Amino acid sequence: MKYAGRLAAATLAGVLSLAACGTDDNSGGAGATAGAAAPAQGDDSLKGTINAAGSSAQANAIAEWKKNFQSSNPGVSVNYNPSGSGAGVQAFIQGTVAFAGSDSALKEDKGEPAQADARCKTGKAINLPMVTGPVAVVYNLPGVDGLQLSPKTIGGIFNSKITKWDDPAIKADNPDAKLPSTAIQAFHRSDESGTSDNFTKFLKATAEWPYEPAKAWPAEAQGQGAKGSDGIASSIKSTEGAISYVELSFAENSQLQKAKVANGSGEFVELTPENAAKTVEAAQVEGTGNDLKLKIDYATKASGAYPIVLVTYEITCEKGLSADDAKLVKSFLGYTSSDEGQQALTSLGYAPLPSSLLTKVRTAVEAIS
Repeated sequence: MKYAGRLAAATLAGVLSLAACGTDDNSGGAGATAGAAAPAQGDDSLKGTINAAGSSAQANAIAEWKKNFQSSNPGVSVNYNPSGSGAGVQAFIQGTVAFAGSDSALKEDKGEPAQADARCKTGKAINLPMVTGPVAVVYNLPGVDGLQLSPKTIGGIFNSKITKWDDPAIKADNPDAKLPSTAIQAFHRSDESGTSDNFTKFLKATAEWPYEPAKAWPAEAQGQGAKGSDGIASSIKSTEGAISYVELSFAENSQLQKAKVANGSGEFVELTPENAAKTVEAAQVEGTGNDLKLKIDYATKASGAYPIVLVTYEITCEKGLSADDAKLVKSFLGYTSSDEGQQALTSLGYAPLPSSLLTKVRTAVEAIS
């Protein structure tokens, strides 16, 4: 099956927004691609079921892709369980799904690449970036708009070292704000989460964070847990004095206040698609061959760069899936990385991948067999 622009190195205008979303019905602005993509060309002979699981951050993206793909390919069913990044990776390793969605690449320190390679048997597991975007630091503090937080201050808050909103560290970041003495209630994800992994990577790189980055929140840091992105958004909205981290679309849907975050140069930066794009576009490919694992510089000093971003991957076998699964996964990911597939995300608050990265993704998808 061929899709418009599937292998073309299309120039994609616009900027990365994310909008990493969960199961809510998200809507919001996003970058647009240049030119109009033709409708997908279906394959009446393509039949079967694709089972996948993982990141709730891409659940809305998968839902839209699934609707469009199945419309063009009525013989195919796409079943995606937004069980969380950690659960999705384990399901892939165990062989119960054909691909996993994860907000972080397979982790060496947990032995995931070797385990995934073993699951693939005759080939290697590959990380394919498919959705990108920023993570918002959200808070509920009536009367305090435009809060500014340095990475060190954020780290102190989430490590339970800063416990009042009028703490000197927060005052130093906000010299003109009238800060109340309200107790800070820091929320984190209670389930394993790629969002937590990316957020703690940011803290480790910038904030004197004493714990190793991980999908599971470190128990030593304490705080209050909430399950899923929707749980975090709900907890912040209903709790005065609360603070947490959540994908942009959840912050926007729940109309939560978003803090400006200082980047590596000390510049406090508002979370916008344009500002997040400046960090994502500079990411380096760490993987080899068709493994497109990225390295993000969370301490970027680029002017106007918002530093807390994540990339959601589809993790699958380059070779080693069953013949039926390989054909279905290759077709589906060929659609998601096509011009049409990427443009389908704009109305959901997502945005297309950068053109230079998208070209690599398309090449990797073509190698699936």
